[in-house]
Amino acid sequence: MSAADMWSVAEAKARLSELLDTVVRDGPQTISRRGRPVVVVVSLDEWERRKRRRGTLTDFFATSPLRELGGELELPSRDEPMREIGL
Repeated sequence: MSAADMWSVAEAKARLSELLDTVVRDGPQTISRRGRPVVVVVSLDEWERRKRRRGTLTDFFATSPLRELGGELELPSRDEPMREIGL
């Protein structure tokens, strides 16, 4: 993150329109409070792209490079009933 991508809360409030134009043109921008980063502003297109699901959790585990570190990952089939747990 460069200094050009960082905005203070005061700057963001005073120059909101410019901040939004910068996000759309240059990508995510960080807003800091008291010198510490607290939020990132992203365009709607970027947000939609990042939150789109890519496969299931089972797919993720089945293709994970961590499987190569040893052991088999056993995932129950979806046909099995849920197990009871006490709370």
